[in-house]
Amino acid sequence: MSHHHHHHEHCDEPSAHTLTLFTPAGVLTKAAPLRLAAKRLAAMGFHVHIDEAALVRHQRFGGDDETRLSALHRVAAQAPGIALATRGGYGLTRLLDRIDWKLIAKSVDLGTHWVGYSDMTALQLGLLGRTGRRSWAGPLACGDFGDEMLDEVTSDCFAEAMSGALEAVGFRTEAGFDGFEAKGTLWGGNLCVLNSMLGTRHWPKVKGGILFLEDVNEHPYRIERNLLQLHQAGVLDAQKAIVLGAFTEFKKSPLDRGYSLKAAIAYLRSVTKTPILTGLPFGHVPTKVTLPVGAKVTLLVQARDVLIGW
Repeated sequence: MSHHHHHHEHCDEPSAHTLTLFTPAGVLTKAAPLRLAAKRLAAMGFHVHIDEAALVRHQRFGGDDETRLSALHRVAAQAPGIALATRGGYGLTRLLDRIDWKLIAKSVDLGTHWVGYSDMTALQLGLLGRTGRRSWAGPLACGDFGDEMLDEVTSDCFAEAMSGALEAVGFRTEAGFDGFEAKGTLWGGNLCVLNSMLGTRHWPKVKGGILFLEDVNEHPYRIERNLLQLHQAGVLDAQKAIVLGAFTEFKKSPLDRGYSLKAAIAYLRSVTKTPILTGLPFGHVPTKVTLPVGAKVTLLVQARDVLIGW
């Protein structure tokens, strides 16, 4: 990537290579992963700026609500090429009613890619629901770029998505969907965060979309209950397809007696007419793709190979 940008360029002049790291939700307990992430991203050719409040701490949050809201608005006003959250956790839900959505939308119009996953789902879906603007479900600075074992697919996919070179992602799914094809708005993210927005004014009312979901630390019965809430609210039947990413780190219970994530998915398939595909490399796992939230996509299945293109 080019390095001929002058350092005295104006903040309001967005450049595709400027990247700001900010903390909108959970606290960063250590600075080392942030430093490593900044170093790695700089080595990839990005002009990295760390927001002034990135390491502020208040309880479990990256600063109190005021601090995090200001950071969000500050980054939006600067409109960098990429606004990459340092981590997820919890915290954006507290800010949803106070976010200046017009300001965030303006940054997107100026070329800002808002990137992250987990708690960032709240910002991404709010942006789609309130302004119709797109964002990117993808890695987080500390969890991914700040990890000693940064996954190459994650990093390459992110770089290609940010440069505009990425036009599709592919993965393997289970048998039984050969020949399936669907077109619609790609949306979704973390299942619990998404569910917590149902019924609020921030909810994106997507019809005929392709809904992708992931979660962590949730037992399969809780995943099932969340999916049933979406189903009973009419959300699942209104989509063309549901694509499941990774559901990780839950503990099995002696009460399960053969009940599993597979059983939960089988049950969901019995109640909704919408196809439920599995295998999307996305979630609280090292290998994750970067996906355009709010983009019109085409999903194609050939044998067991799925391609989502935009």
